[in-house]
Amino acid sequence: MSEAKPRSRPADGIKPRGAPKPRRQRDDRSRAEEPREKKPRNKRMSTVEAAASGTAGEAPPPEAVEPDPELTPKQAEEARKKYLLKRFWISGRGYWGRHGDKLGWPLTVGLLVLIVVNLGFQYGINVWNRSIFDAIEKRDAHTVYFLSAVFVPVVLGSISLVVAQVYLRMTMQRRWRSWLTASVIARWLANGRYYQLNLVQGDHQNPEARLSEDLRVATEAPVDFVAGVIVATLSASTFIVVLWTIGGALSFTLGGSTFTVPGFLVVTAVIYAAITSTSMFVIGRDFVRLSEEKNQTEAEFRYVLTRVRENGESIALLGGEEEERSGIDRTFGGVLKRWAQLTGQHMRTALVSQGSSLFAPVVPVLLCAPKFLEGSMSLGQVMQAASAFAIVQGAFGWLVDNYPRLADWNASARRIASLMMSLDGLERAEQSDELGRIQHGETKGDTMLSLNELCVTLDDGTSVVKETEVAVESGERVLVSGESGSGKSTLVRALAGLWPWGSGSVDFHPDKRLFMLPQRPYVPSGTLRRVVAYPAAPNKWKLDQIKAALDKVGLGYLADRIKEEAPWDQTLSGGEKQRVAFARLLLHRPDIVVLDEATSALDEKSQDQMMQTVIRELPEVTIVSVAHRAELEAFHTRKITLERRKGGAKLVGDIDLVPRNRKRGLFQRALWGSSTRTEKPRKTK
Repeated sequence: MSEAKPRSRPADGIKPRGAPKPRRQRDDRSRAEEPREKKPRNKRMSTVEAAASGTAGEAPPPEAVEPDPELTPKQAEEARKKYLLKRFWISGRGYWGRHGDKLGWPLTVGLLVLIVVNLGFQYGINVWNRSIFDAIEKRDAHTVYFLSAVFVPVVLGSISLVVAQVYLRMTMQRRWRSWLTASVIARWLANGRYYQLNLVQGDHQNPEARLSEDLRVATEAPVDFVAGVIVATLSASTFIVVLWTIGGALSFTLGGSTFTVPGFLVVTAVIYAAITSTSMFVIGRDFVRLSEEKNQTEAEFRYVLTRVRENGESIALLGGEEEERSGIDRTFGGVLKRWAQLTGQHMRTALVSQGSSLFAPVVPVLLCAPKFLEGSMSLGQVMQAASAFAIVQGAFGWLVDNYPRLADWNASARRIASLMMSLDGLERAEQSDELGRIQHGETKGDTMLSLNELCVTLDDGTSVVKETEVAVESGERVLVSGESGSGKSTLVRALAGLWPWGSGSVDFHPDKRLFMLPQRPYVPSGTLRRVVAYPAAPNKWKLDQIKAALDKVGLGYLADRIKEEAPWDQTLSGGEKQRVAFARLLLHRPDIVVLDEATSALDEKSQDQMMQTVIRELPEVTIVSVAHRAELEAFHTRKITLERRKGGAKLVGDIDLVPRNRKRGLFQRALWGSSTRTEKPRKTK
């Protein structure tokens, strides 16, 4: 099969040069996961920020590859799987690199030393085996007693070495997993990539399962495999010499001719191992595929159960239990089907493994019996040969015993590598000059926010929002309106830096703080105090301050439960969650706040009270609201209208809702929209 050749895009379907391909979304409601409080992004990132985002000291993502187009689909899939294993090692081997764990190499060298020393103890026990049986055969009581006394410290030494090996091996596995998990999670969280993965194509579904279970298997198994291969290689090399020395040549007569087989025990061990290993490969050829499918179905099953828990209220109100049960049963049926297929594979491999372990101790005794009976081999030599044969066979049969786990590691490593490749694509897109990127900079003067020739696009150049130029000055309260699907929430994502594709720039005042209030506020686990303080630490404000904030937004009745840990995401109603978001706003007191349908779950009266509270408590705050309700115009000083058109949404109106003494903001490349109120339209350039 041909090797995978470097190309302009990876094999898992990400766009050329790693540019992710956003999925078209008709539903324009906010899907932001949580409120975001941050300073506007500057053009230069500090060293601390780079380290926090997981970019400091890291190599750029590897070059994207794809299979040769001349390959058949099956060959292309094999090439892709081969590259996935390579991609895992590109990141995984960094544990032993310059920016890896400082204990990586000491643990590795220490483990190798213990393996070699323990091999010496194994050889000593093998020699002791010969000596004790020779002494028994000769009825030499003194030697038997002496060897019996020696056996205890030798065994204790070997046990101590094995225990020390377990400690070093598991410590290395734990630290490697910790290092690689931190590295991947840092890349996953950097620049909103955890969110952008929902917008791009690729094999990265259920990233939480890949980052937990798959990454655990992918870092545990290689250490066991490498240690096992080293032990098997050294053991086979050492005890093959023992077999060759003890067994010598075997002569037998067949058809009147005499044949001599030098090192007959070694030859027998090799043939025996070849038979068992070949049998394992033949019957276990589907292990890798079935393990991959099993892991994927398990992840899907966990995801379905999580979705039911997270949306329990909606399901209960709609009476959707039967439909959910049907979906759960269907998904779990897939899990059971994969396990049934794996059961057959395990049964066949158990047949080979168990048969091999039962025959291995008997075969050398039967082979050595003729020499012992004719007196050319002592009882001690027979027992030493039997012990050495079992060790050699165990070394040769190491793959037989570990093939199922090797298949499971292949599946897990490929799944975590697929996630890495999707992150590679996003990272390359961030660094690419060929794919349009929305820039983030700083405003000048009193301007708090400006959109400079901003165009939000898909990867094929299709505009979601056309070129726009708008400036929002300090203290302005701007309402962005438009029908569903006109690009309002996409514009919010661009403001937050979650939607990076397009052109132009989004600039913020360099010394001001931005706070995002999405339609569905994120409610973390823990106490109500943590819920209200999020995303800051719970102890940033005193209890009285948090209680006062709750009271101002109409949640004073929860003040007595502020220290209570409860499933608040399920306990609070949609309206209460939005009130909590406004309580956060009052605590954080930002300079700029973006409200994305942040009052949609409130009735009109509650909405009015909430907006009045914000204006009263934060009179200097600059507000950008995205909403459908016309009633919100009363709380804003300016209105911008988005209209969905064939070539992308376009700003068709920018009007002052209250009289102004001086010119504020800038609106270009737009047509005037009609208005039923007596608003004053802004002039265009």
